[in-house]
Amino acid sequence: MVFRGETLSMPTLHKKQIAEFRRHTAFVFQNFNLFANKTALQNVTEGLIVARKMPKAEANERAAKALFEVGLEGKEGARPSELSGGQQQRVAIARAIAGEPDMIFFDEPTSALDPELIGGVLDVIRKLAEQGRTMIIVTHEVHFARSVASRVMFMDGGLVLADEDSHDFFERQKLPRIQTFLNSIDRKEN
Repeated sequence: MVFRGETLSMPTLHKKQIAEFRRHTAFVFQNFNLFANKTALQNVTEGLIVARKMPKAEANERAAKALFEVGLEGKEGARPSELSGGQQQRVAIARAIAGEPDMIFFDEPTSALDPELIGGVLDVIRKLAEQGRTMIIVTHEVHFARSVASRVMFMDGGLVLADEDSHDFFERQKLPRIQTFLNSIDRKEN
């Protein structure tokens, strides 16, 4: 992986390199990983204050801005139990963007959501893509990926079968295994 102009091999990284990598990345988990005893605002500020040693006032300002950006203005004082699954996932996204990372990793960000809540989370991720944010998204939401991805990697059985420009992946696919997959998605939609 090339990160900030340097080729990194994850198994051989030193602790300093790992810490530097973490400072410039964020991760959004599929099951939110929010602190149940903290408010939405506190869930976003926790990492900024504890890990990054940011002054509380600055962390609160960044967190409020991030919560606004994901459509949760007015929910700063709500605890996770008072929020829907989609709102909890948007708090997790706000936590990620508040750190102003160079890259955000999303691990199946809609997999733990009821179908009617998925759209709100995908809309937030779409806005991030429109802002030019670099994201790596693991998803089964193929139509969504088609609409926002600039590059697509397709994995099957733990192997990378394709790593292509999004247009080429969806419009000029030559691999039979991927064609079968894409055709099955199209049949489900029709």
